[in-house]
Amino acid sequence: MSQAKTAILYSPGTNCHEETAAAIELAGGKAELVLLKDLIDGHSRLGDFQAAIVPGGFSYGDHLGAGRIFATMLVARLRDQLVRFLDAKKPLLGICNGFQVLTEAGILPDRIPGHRTMALLENQSARFEDRKLRLIASAEKCVWTEGLAGQILEMPCAHGEGRPLFCSAGTSSPARVVFRYGDEKGQPTMEYPSNPNGSPDAVAGISDETGLVLGLMPHPERTSLPAQYSQDGLKIFQNLVRWLER
Repeated sequence: MSQAKTAILYSPGTNCHEETAAAIELAGGKAELVLLKDLIDGHSRLGDFQAAIVPGGFSYGDHLGAGRIFATMLVARLRDQLVRFLDAKKPLLGICNGFQVLTEAGILPDRIPGHRTMALLENQSARFEDRKLRLIASAEKCVWTEGLAGQILEMPCAHGEGRPLFCSAGTSSPARVVFRYGDEKGQPTMEYPSNPNGSPDAVAGISDETGLVLGLMPHPERTSLPAQYSQDGLKIFQNLVRWLER
């Protein structure tokens, strides 16, 4: 087992932190649940960890917008720790609500805390989408997806706001696209329900320019156990553990 510790950051309303920690440990790593308030109060520090994950759920009830309060707390109260964490080239993953947090905080796609250049908007269906999906892994260099290029991974989504809007460029997906929604033929798709939110260019997950920070809407922690319909999500956590052991 890797001795490097991954912080699973959570707040009131987060509901996937324990499952995410369990997936890390199943992959051979060590995870520690870290309450956001404990970071703010100084009881824990981001620098004590070698990686971090912001898991799915409804942080702070998604009041004022999905992930917005969590993101505001990160930028307003923990900016210095966050910048040092990113500058130290430590991996960071945002899953579903965690992806929303990273975009609201400006960490994705541009790594500039407090400067938002992307939003995750309401699904085109105007409903909460909870279903099994196919994800096509791209060849973009990313710590979390090393060796997965071209593979189709099966995992579920569970979100009401997952349609990306990129604000800093004229193209539909200027970011480094790591995952795209795929159809039954394994091709990127704009068709509902395989593309559950109307995402342009079928974007399901993006990384920053370093490949260390990944945000994705579907839930890899929900496809990590043998009892689940797929264990494809476990591959993402195994990649993290391998990278931390180097």
